[in-house]
Amino acid sequence: MEIFPTRRRTREVRVGQIVIGGDHPVVVQSMTTAFTYDVEACVNQTVNLWRAGCEIVRVTAETMQQAKAIGQIKARLAELGCDVALVADVHHQGSDIAVEVAKHVDKVRLNPGLFVFRKPRGSALEYSAEEHEAERAEIERELLPVLKACQARGVAMRIGVNHGSLAERMLVTYGDTPEGMVQSALEYLRICERHDFRNLVISLKASRVPIMLAANRLMVQRMDELGMDYPLHLGVTEAGDGEYARIKSTLGIGTLLMEGIGDTIRVSLTEDPIKEIPVCYNILQAAGLRKTMVEYIACPSCGRTKFDIEEVLGKVRAATQHLVGVDIAVMGCIVNGPGEMADADYGYVGKAGGKISLYRGRDEVKTGIAQEEGVQELIALLQADGVWRDPAAVEA
Repeated sequence: MEIFPTRRRTREVRVGQIVIGGDHPVVVQSMTTAFTYDVEACVNQTVNLWRAGCEIVRVTAETMQQAKAIGQIKARLAELGCDVALVADVHHQGSDIAVEVAKHVDKVRLNPGLFVFRKPRGSALEYSAEEHEAERAEIERELLPVLKACQARGVAMRIGVNHGSLAERMLVTYGDTPEGMVQSALEYLRICERHDFRNLVISLKASRVPIMLAANRLMVQRMDELGMDYPLHLGVTEAGDGEYARIKSTLGIGTLLMEGIGDTIRVSLTEDPIKEIPVCYNILQAAGLRKTMVEYIACPSCGRTKFDIEEVLGKVRAATQHLVGVDIAVMGCIVNGPGEMADADYGYVGKAGGKISLYRGRDEVKTGIAQEEGVQELIALLQADGVWRDPAAVEA
């Protein structure tokens, strides 16, 4: 029985120094909130995100002024030794802005619902086959210069469909549905493939988790039917702030990751974007896809607990949180502790009489330790096993 998710096999798409898809780890990304024409503010925010572990940073390119400023941002980042992959977010005004930013960035993001502006018809009548074909031809005319610009520099492209900004033609034809989102993406994919451009990442985002899940599952189904293997960027867009936003994002992103779907993720919070990065890594760690911290396994406490488990867990965490990749259990009693912590590398278990026992995996290796000496004895065990690293050396 397969325990951890087997990822859907996707093509590799290079974005600067980062590769999305294939056998590469799921990539973490975010977006700046500073005005793009404020070059120093964007650079500072990008560097801070990069230092926090963000691997791809997106900046908006709403106007030609902003598009040119992105060139300055990219140059300034290079001066600072920040080789984070940079993406330009292009929404309106067709190809001109996208062609300009393709000179500077590692990936261009286009929104199919907004890329080619069309005045709304304001009619619920169906589109004729001729009207569909005319609009597809217009999209292709606008998209072709962008594809050529990206091909010239090896720049990737994200076809980023948002549930809230589907084109009117898609809404009229398919309704406000996951099917409309998928068809919107496929229309652009077919144009790209017709011009032999396959350096593509796809996203289908919604602010409601069920819509996001359905759209991505349907997209995978359709790509499998068509022999497409493009990587997917996952996110619950406009998730909001606080605990609920994190729960929504985790439910949407985490569910798909556990189904093997997804190659890069962004948690969209209405907060400082640097706060998105820990959530991303927590999701990936919980899904068993990346190890970025110590995994602590701890019981919720009950009447059998032999010590203040919150206090003890805090002390153990403070002493060992720099040992990335190690799993440590803190269990309150001997009744369920050894069994429920069996997946941990090391265990700290309460016993009667103010004592604790230490475990290596399932094996008890030391017992009768006074509780006040427990953390030091755990460190001594880690040292004896060659697992311990000095915190100062890790920070350096």
